[in-house]
Amino acid sequence: MARYSGASCRICRRENLKLFLKGDRCYSDKCAFERRSFAPGQHGQNRFRKPSDYAVQLREKQKVKHLYGVFEAQFRRFFAEAERVRGVTGATLLSMLERRLDNVVYRLGFASSRTQGRQMVRHSLVTINGHKVNIPSYQVKVGDIVSLKEKQQKSELVADNLQGAARRGVPSWLELDAKAFKGTVKALPNRDEITLPIQEQLIVELYSK
Repeated sequence: MARYSGASCRICRRENLKLFLKGDRCYSDKCAFERRSFAPGQHGQNRFRKPSDYAVQLREKQKVKHLYGVFEAQFRRFFAEAERVRGVTGATLLSMLERRLDNVVYRLGFASSRTQGRQMVRHSLVTINGHKVNIPSYQVKVGDIVSLKEKQQKSELVADNLQGAARRGVPSWLELDAKAFKGTVKALPNRDEITLPIQEQLIVELYSK
């Protein structure tokens, strides 16, 4: 499947929100969004036209897709599944995206970004309950133990990532044992624990048309 290979910082500028797609770089003075917090392109600073309701809904969907690194077909499948589950569709959708294995690896601090977390999962460096899982979209469940393979535990990159994770913190629905390089899923993520400014109801309205 194709994957976006352009500059990640352009995505943040397009969505007018820092999505932390570049790991530690997003916390440094090199962050392009901090230096140029306007839309990319020749006329990025001169776009004053008020967007339509559809445009606002579309941008919200695109923002969430870019944040979790999924494409349209996969995002639609997540939405369809969220609609079938009892509860608030928008909150359920975000909960399912949070439970993706690549996101959990990032949230635990083993990776500096979701992209790096996806690469680690693809390269079979992550196990669930002692079993190899190389599917980034795998949905973790309560009680699952996510750990790194022994060889990866000696990596300087992982050590640096865990130090960076201490700055942003680990969500309360996960429990990190940094010394053992493993984390436990204590509960399903709820809406209050997703702190980025996401208006999921706009996505529900967009797909309900």
